[in-house]
Amino acid sequence: MAIASELERLEESAKFSSQSQFEQSKRWRAINLLLGVPASGLAAVAGATALVTTTGRVVAGLVALASAVLGAILTTTNASHRMNQAAAAANAYLEIQTAARQAREIDLPYSSVDEARTVLAELTARRDEQNKTAEPPGRRAYLRGRKNIEGGGQTYAVDASPDQSEIQ
Repeated sequence: MAIASELERLEESAKFSSQSQFEQSKRWRAINLLLGVPASGLAAVAGATALVTTTGRVVAGLVALASAVLGAILTTTNASHRMNQAAAAANAYLEIQTAARQAREIDLPYSSVDEARTVLAELTARRDEQNKTAEPPGRRAYLRGRKNIEGGGQTYAVDASPDQSEIQ
């Protein structure tokens, strides 16, 4: 059935999008930590150096300048916000993926063509809206997400068992 195939495509698309967004979120978290922790530490060192000794003013100034540069980069990249955006997008794609799978495997056999078409249209609209608002992940995030999927990162035990019994 064409609707089942399209629901499966939608599910697969959402799966790859969610994993790519999760990887992108990890990247932004790392950038946030790599810039934020040293910036804070350097600011503390600069303040302590300036207060402890008058001969350390040049060192304190240079350390404060380094802290300011890291802080400016952190502010410009807005890594914390981007990390949260990517995580929210990843979770939204997971919701679409789950809804598409449930519609295909549970509801579709008992739905009329019109009902199934309506569900497909609603899920497609949700995916399209999410695509408009999500920041595109980088190639590295996509490749890491794909590797996660291919490594079984989205495989459930029930899907792997050969003798699963259907509950209707």
